[in-house]
Amino acid sequence: MRYSLHAFRAFGIGFIVASGFLVPSLAGEDPPPNLARRVAAHEAEDEKARNDYTWRQTFVLEELNDKGMQTGRYSEVRDILFSPDGQRVEQMAGKATDTLTHIKLTDEDFQDLREVQPLLLTTERFFMYETQFKGEETAEGVECWVLSVRPRQILAGQRLFDGLIWVSKADEAIVKAEGEAVPQIHGLKHENLFPHFTTIRRKVDGHWFPVSTQGDDTLAFRNGLQRERISVRYENYQRFSTETTIRFAQ
Repeated sequence: MRYSLHAFRAFGIGFIVASGFLVPSLAGEDPPPNLARRVAAHEAEDEKARNDYTWRQTFVLEELNDKGMQTGRYSEVRDILFSPDGQRVEQMAGKATDTLTHIKLTDEDFQDLREVQPLLLTTERFFMYETQFKGEETAEGVECWVLSVRPRQILAGQRLFDGLIWVSKADEAIVKAEGEAVPQIHGLKHENLFPHFTTIRRKVDGHWFPVSTQGDDTLAFRNGLQRERISVRYENYQRFSTETTIRFAQ
């Protein structure tokens, strides 16, 4: 998000930028060998399965002032579909609404919405990251291993993930991801900053698909602090060109 200079307001110091991550306890059993590679292999299977589904994606961004009152809002609904020739397409369901006054959505924000916040850490993307085992913890009622995930390097134009993932002990699938999209962009003429977020997954026909992304963060622009709240819902998963009953499981 870029900050609008002409709409600048001074914010109180009561808001703190969410820059740290929870580090779970290291006590407990050892993880299986090559856990990160096994997770990446499972992710490749889930991504392949998700590529055969359509779904509806609802995105809402709220900007808030220092009293927590909304000063602007952006919302859109997109259907992720297939064209008649089988190509993946996005179709807006109605018009987007935009009353934002202090920040402006950028191409990088929409790239993060498609590629980073759902976080499919497949074998093709695995080499871009370094991982470290952090311990074990229950997430969404599932016993999990916890791994930190950081980019090895970031090339021009890349958008990557930096944070933690919770991996189901039962099937080595990602249940939860918490972190931020990087890099944060600090230019001479503008800044493009991105919020901390948490993405939750649920089982859909045996595969772990993202169902929600939530974030409430205060971004530290040079010209002041700006709090924003984001929400993404991924719903109505349907297998393409088949009659399928979708069952969500905890």
